[in-house]
Amino acid sequence: MSKKKNTKKADNFQEVESALTKTEQYIEENQKTLSTIVLILIAIVAGYFAYMKFYVKPLEEEAASQMFVAEQYFEKDSFNLAINGDGNYLGFIDIIDEYGVTKSANLANYYAGISYLKLGQYEEAIDYLKDFDSDDQIIAPIALGAIGDAYSELGDNDEAISYYLKAAEKNSNKFTTPVFLMKAAKVYEADNNYKESLEIYNNIKDNYPTAKQARFIEKYIKRAELNIEK
Repeated sequence: MSKKKNTKKADNFQEVESALTKTEQYIEENQKTLSTIVLILIAIVAGYFAYMKFYVKPLEEEAASQMFVAEQYFEKDSFNLAINGDGNYLGFIDIIDEYGVTKSANLANYYAGISYLKLGQYEEAIDYLKDFDSDDQIIAPIALGAIGDAYSELGDNDEAISYYLKAAEKNSNKFTTPVFLMKAAKVYEADNNYKESLEIYNNIKDNYPTAKQARFIEKYIKRAELNIEK
């Protein structure tokens, strides 16, 4: 038995040694190619850091500076000026076009989308808001909910509900989640889908009892139940 074990160990050592020999042989035969690959990878990494430091970073600073005035117009509800600029300073659209690789350009998509929503240009609002990408706990759900608002205004209730529910689930919290749950429930009611709306109202009652939307939730629950019984 011991002899068999020793033989098996010897075979294993031979296999490992053979594998190492083949690896060494491969490295020796392809040393030039492997060295070239390593140099290329180093060049790519170095190029990336140089790109970020010497191109993107200055561009980020310039974009943020340019966007300051557009943000001021946005806060004053001067949405056309915020979107298109005033002739001296860029609007959100120009910032997106000229500084596309920056965080400011990404945020400009959000601002432009909300501005178009406020102006009643719902298709444009959807386009820009869909281009906005964020994991921020508050802004991300608001952007999704705003897409829901735009679809609702366009009469596309299925898409409106879809985005309201996405907004409610995105970074679930006690501030934005009940807001968008309530919006989804009301659109369900508009479609006479009282069963779905009732589930959402009960969700708000059970899980967000301190939210503003929960103050009169019993009224909505009762109304949905009565409509289901009809």
